[in-house]
Amino acid sequence: MSNITLLDGSIGQELVKRSGDRATPLWSTSVMIEKPGLVDRVHADYFSVGASVATTNTYPVLYDRLKRVGLEDKRHALWDIALNAAKKARDDHGSGRVAASIGPLIASYRPDICPPAEEAEKLYSEIISYLAPECDVLLIETMSSIDQAEGALRAAIKGGKPVWIGLTVDDFDGRKLRSGENLTDIKATLDAYSPEAVLINCSRPEAVSDGVNILADFGYQFGAYANGFTKISDGFLKDAPTVDALEQRQDLSPEAYANFAMDWVTAGATIVGGCCEVGPDHIKELANRLRAAGHQII
Repeated sequence: MSNITLLDGSIGQELVKRSGDRATPLWSTSVMIEKPGLVDRVHADYFSVGASVATTNTYPVLYDRLKRVGLEDKRHALWDIALNAAKKARDDHGSGRVAASIGPLIASYRPDICPPAEEAEKLYSEIISYLAPECDVLLIETMSSIDQAEGALRAAIKGGKPVWIGLTVDDFDGRKLRSGENLTDIKATLDAYSPEAVLINCSRPEAVSDGVNILADFGYQFGAYANGFTKISDGFLKDAPTVDALEQRQDLSPEAYANFAMDWVTAGATIVGGCCEVGPDHIKELANRLRAAGHQII
């Protein structure tokens, strides 16, 4: 049996749902501004059901995204809210790790408009230097192309903390990144920067399973955390999208999701959890299944 790191589930989407507010392009950033106490409760809920990692709500809190709405001067305060909430939940729980989330520049799933790696490295440098001293792991999420992943890795490896990188794959062909590039082709870039772990994230679990089978041959610690959307719609790929352009699946119960995740563990994954639309009930079921199979959650 294995030692398994159990990530939390959705953070941003869970915050938006609990807030009851209308979806905006700011996504969960607006919740931190208006209802910061919700962030504390979401982290606490995930720890209470078995998660061993708190992922900071910093995925979309990037200078370029905030500048579009005139909030760039609030970035440090927002980073502090997110970091403090995750650290407090960890400390109150008495164990666990804090993973500082760093999402794509400009927009998710749009590698075609992402700055090239050299420029992206510079744009990421501030947030990484700010988050790294306060976290246990730097978690790069939802990288859609090889060049996009390289830009984030170039900056993250300078942070002095373990780096985990999440790659997002085509919803209906997990052998390819969302850019259309073959997933196997990213290995040379990974080898150049040597992250501690490589994951597949924010894609349909069926596609994630295909991607996990490829990661198993890369020689890195690997894992996965899928989303619960039917697919990433064309509407969400427009400028300044809101999450109501995406449709939640109705067939991904906690039991169904855990079936996928346990298959990833069987394939050798040692880091599993959930992404958008995968909530505390899913993580609770997965924690129970892992323990029942004799795995230790670390």
